[in-house]
Parts: sequence; C-alpha cells; structure tokens
Amino acid sequence: MAELPEHTSPKAARILAAAGELLLGRGSRGVTIADVAAKAHIGKGTVYLYWKTKEDLLLGLIARDFLALADDVSEAVAADPDLARPSRLVPHMLSTAARHPFVSALRRDDDELLGALTEDPRSAKLLDTLGPDAVMYEVLPIWRRHDLARTDWAFADQALALHALLTGFLAVTTHGRLRLAPADPQRVLATSVTALLGPENATFGQIRAAAAEGLRSLSEGRATALELIAAPSLATPGGQAPDR
Repeated sequence: MAELPEHTSPKAARILAAAGELLLGRGSRGVTIADVAAKAHIGKGTVYLYWKTKEDLLLGLIARDFLALADDVSEAVAADPDLARPSRLVPHMLSTAARHPFVSALRRDDDELLGALTEDPRSAKLLDTLGPDAVMYEVLPIWRRHDLARTDWAFADQALALHALLTGFLAVTTHGRLRLAPADPQRVLATSVTALLGPENATFGQIRAAAAEGLRSLSEGRATALELIAAPSLATPGGQAPDR
C-alpha cells in the first residue's frame, strides 16, 4: 500500500495543515503554492518536492478527508458491531461525514469552496469509492445477505430508493426550511431507513458477520483511494512546477 508523505516528513505535514486552513478560509481559487509555503514557513520549492501542482495538493487534502471518514466509521463499527444495522449505520455515516468538511463540500458539489476540483476525475473516483452514498451501495448487498434488509425488492430499485432517501435527507437538513422541525432528525432518519429496508431480523452472529464484511469493504475502498491520490501526486524530488 502506498505511503503518504506526511507519515515520514514533518514538512509535508505542515504543508497539508497550511493548505487545509487556506482552502477552508479562501476557497481553492484563492490559494496559491506561494501562500501555502509562506503559511507553512518553508520555501515554495519544498512544496513541489511532494506535490507537482496546486491541484494535486488540494485534491490530496480532499482525499485524506475521505480516508479519515473511512477510518472513523471503521473504528466505530469495529468497537460496536451492532452499528452495522442499517438503522444505526446510515445515521452514523451521515453524521460522521458532516464533520468532514471536504467530504461534505465535494458531495454537494460546492463550487465556491472547491472550484474546478469538483470536475477533476479523481474527485469523482473518491465519491464513487468512499463517498457515503457509494459506501451504502456497497453495504446494501451485505445487509440483504444477513437478514438486515428485505430481499423481495430488486436490488437496483432498492439501491435507488436508499440513495434518494440519503440525498433528500441531506438536502432538507442542510438547506431546507422545515415548517415543523423534528426534535431528533437522526431518529427520523433511522425510522425512515427501517421503513424502507424492512425489519432487521438478523441474529447476533449475522450482525457480526455483516460488520466484518462491511469493514473489509471499507478497507478495500480505502486502499483504492490511497493508491489513487498517492501515486500520481508525488513529484520527483528536485522537480518544480510554476506557481498556480
């Protein structure tokens, strides 16, 4: 598995921290490599030892947010396998994703914050690999195999309905104006998931098996995302590109 530069380089870690603060504060259009270098208290050329372009650096930040989301969910499920239940995992996944600003921005196609990064093929790959909707699509067959979701419904139709539920819930809770605001939106989401997927009839053993399969799926997605962002983004030491 590819190793990220900040694992062995304090300078790379400082660059990422500086770039993250600038991206959140200014949006991608307001960030330059020179700005990042100044904030990290290093020379501009040092940034290019690790990232060839500003886009590689900023996409690296976004990707690391997706990796952190996968780690957060994996740690929670490993500690509490019962979290693999749809009625628990869906609300947990969405609430955890909401705490990851770059995941949330890419998921809502936030042009103001991310600019052209939303159109980069690597961004689409991240969403398709570790985005909350993609993870739910990968987990749905696991739920069906272990009596955690109804199977009298075609998979494609059920997946579409689940995607629509997640998308609609995100849109309403983020931007909607509710005439009657529920006291506990997460409980409403959990109840809606159960209404959509059916009762969770799994045994304790089935739940643990579903949790183990889900963790393997997240691990595979994490490895894919890690290779995606690590291999092409690392510049040859000594190389330098023009400031952006």
